[in-house]
Amino acid sequence: MGSSLNLSLTDELRSFIDENCGDGTLYATPSEFVRDVLREKKQQIDAEEIRQGILEGLHDAVEGRIVEFNGDLKSLIDEPGE
Repeated sequence: MGSSLNLSLTDELRSFIDENCGDGTLYATPSEFVRDVLREKKQQIDAEEIRQGILEGLHDAVEGRIVEFNGDLKSLIDEPGE
């Protein structure tokens, strides 16, 4: 396990956490709930960065800024550590 973090929360946020963990919920503890929310947020940020890269690439293609590729894309993707 990693390190711990102490947080100060508003009453509203603490209540929200408490409502989403414990009996009858998906999470046994507040820590599980908060970790899952943070993972989801990280995935959203990562996905947005990928979307932005795709949009930039599309914009480059529309503007004619392309480079012909004659290699094997599958082998590039399959190479470890690349």
